[in-house]
Amino acid sequence: MTAAKPLFSSQRMEYETPREGSTIGRYVARRLHKTALLKPVADLLKQDSARALAQIAIYAAAASTSFGPALYQPDGDPAGKVLETIDPETDARVMVTCEGNLRFSYRIEMKHVGVLVGAETITGTTVGWRGLEMPAPTTFKFEAEQSDYRAEMIGVITSELGPGLGRWKIRGYGSLDLSDSVGNRGKLTLDRSGIIVVSISTADGHSIALKARLV
Repeated sequence: MTAAKPLFSSQRMEYETPREGSTIGRYVARRLHKTALLKPVADLLKQDSARALAQIAIYAAAASTSFGPALYQPDGDPAGKVLETIDPETDARVMVTCEGNLRFSYRIEMKHVGVLVGAETITGTTVGWRGLEMPAPTTFKFEAEQSDYRAEMIGVITSELGPGLGRWKIRGYGSLDLSDSVGNRGKLTLDRSGIIVVSISTADGHSIALKARLV
């Protein structure tokens, strides 16, 4: 089984949109193949639920968009089509259902970590001064495999097509509101340069702030 490429790179875009052609649903499925980001979650839940929530949120944001050269526009999918795939890096099971009208729901199952279910709707394309913008209201709900821990992420992640050297490039930005079953609350922001900032307030009044670079 071929390993997935680094999270964001020209090689990664060739994985998410292979040269032989693809559909939007298959692109969404391969975009979700970043489940290596979920590997630390099981151990984090034993130590620090706030950091576990942050890690799940980082995956959600990374899996909701792409960074790199836009190779082509994938074809559409018929409503009701279900794609069942395996993330080659982790063997996580990723299922995407094409609901129609650019709406997608998905389920990610990862052994020893848990299950994520989510959905997104690409609400259209708008023209901005940076390029073409495709906002997508997005939700993710996580349930841990080895405890009753649950988490939810809700927000809008926008994918943007902009001109680059020789070809158009895709990048993402947006934010997610975060909450979980033990009282942690927070926010994630993703900017166009691929920098994620997560801030979380815990039920006992503490707070954490994390910064990660995806690109």
